[in-house]
Amino acid sequence: MKKIALFVDVQNIYYTTRDTYSRQFNYKKLWKNVSAEGEIVCANAYATHRGDDKQIKFQDALKHIGFTVKLKPFIQRSDGSAKGDWDVGITIDVMEMAKDVDTVILLSGDGDFGILLEKIKNTYGVATEVYGVPALTAKNLIESADVFHKIDEGLLL
Repeated sequence: MKKIALFVDVQNIYYTTRDTYSRQFNYKKLWKNVSAEGEIVCANAYATHRGDDKQIKFQDALKHIGFTVKLKPFIQRSDGSAKGDWDVGITIDVMEMAKDVDTVILLSGDGDFGILLEKIKNTYGVATEVYGVPALTAKNLIESADVFHKIDEGLLL
């Protein structure tokens, strides 16, 4: 059975589905689809922690589905901008898991991850898949993946 590692850039998926469809992503449906492909041996969801009840309920739901939720504190800067980027953490975890799995699946539209996918394919021979909202997913990320799954109506609540 194929071993799969699943990595979700929660903020990216939240904002791209909200901005494009005004709806939320269906993580249960994703889990069902990915489970049909093989055994999920790692499933990490990366998010920022604000501590509000709605967010805590969402994180608990992710845990119930089977995700390990990794949190970074939400930092509001004095200029009004926010910080809570997980790119380095996701990259480290992907690099660590890629040698032990057959497929790495990334949910993000962030083009910075294109070079990561190329690296793990070339170094470990792992297959790569990306889930993203087509209009808001970087072209280089789509091109770097072996398979690009469009997030559309079928993966929304």
